[in-house]
Amino acid sequence: MAKGSNQKLKLSYLKKIMLEKTDDDHGLTMPQIIEELEKYEVTAERKSIYTDLEDLEKLGVEIIKEKNGREHLYHVGGRLFELAEIKLIIDTIQASKFITERKSRQLIEKLKSLVSKYEAQQLSRQIYVHGRIKTQNESIYYNVDYIHNAINNNKKIQFKYYKWDINKELILKNKGNAFVVSPWALTWDDENYYMVAYDDFSGKIKHYRVDKMTGISVTEQSRDGKELFENFDITSYSKKNFGMYGGVNKRICIEFPDYLCGVFIDRFGKDIEFREVDDSHHKFYVSVAISPQFFGWIFSLGKEVKVTEPEDIVLEMKQYLADIAKNY
Repeated sequence: MAKGSNQKLKLSYLKKIMLEKTDDDHGLTMPQIIEELEKYEVTAERKSIYTDLEDLEKLGVEIIKEKNGREHLYHVGGRLFELAEIKLIIDTIQASKFITERKSRQLIEKLKSLVSKYEAQQLSRQIYVHGRIKTQNESIYYNVDYIHNAINNNKKIQFKYYKWDINKELILKNKGNAFVVSPWALTWDDENYYMVAYDDFSGKIKHYRVDKMTGISVTEQSRDGKELFENFDITSYSKKNFGMYGGVNKRICIEFPDYLCGVFIDRFGKDIEFREVDDSHHKFYVSVAISPQFFGWIFSLGKEVKVTEPEDIVLEMKQYLADIAKNY
């Protein structure tokens, strides 16, 4: 038998074939394996493939042989990740607001390469990325890397920071001037990625949305604020500074001053429709989970933010405030 042009890559191609085209429910016969290898211009005889499959076992690829009638089927057994584990990772990627839609699809495609083509088809059926509220900042992954490097090297970082305006456009805060802070931790809370840092100017611990940071660079200055972070509890900090809520969904109307528009875009996405109330106020309708946590979030935004519809929710909020007032 004449040798194919890719004989030196035989073991690599065999591994690729077995990982891609076999799993617990799908196997290949020896003639099928030989046929698949020929597609890569690799020729092989049964005896040599038996040896190659044993070599794959030594390299950590479990090969299972099962009798099927008069033939034997060969398939990959245990993998680095089980299908259920890959599904769990994909669900997490899809739910993560700080991962862009484009990056989500790229990551999912890479994860699909860890399973057989048959299992990858199952994953494709469960992928729902389009339309989810996702960040638009593709540089977030590099931002995270810069922040980690600064933390590991005990250095400050400088960056510019965005906010939303009433036209749903991102504009630079601080008149476009750079922020210089000492990063100490990264945390993921309420579907967003945050950097927790010491701000020299105010002398306080502050947090910043990583997807709203741009132009990050690591400075040569050593970090400040070490004494505040010696016994720092990131879990406790997150609970105090970020909120989550759940309950029965209701469509409500929220009226707010224009300067707070970014709060609502961050929470509900850019698809909400702002309607003008007057020169400095807008309103919008949205379905939310009604709960004491939601009421607390609304109240925390100040007296200029109010729920105006429906009437039963307005009355419920009034009663909630009255009940709280009885405690004081």
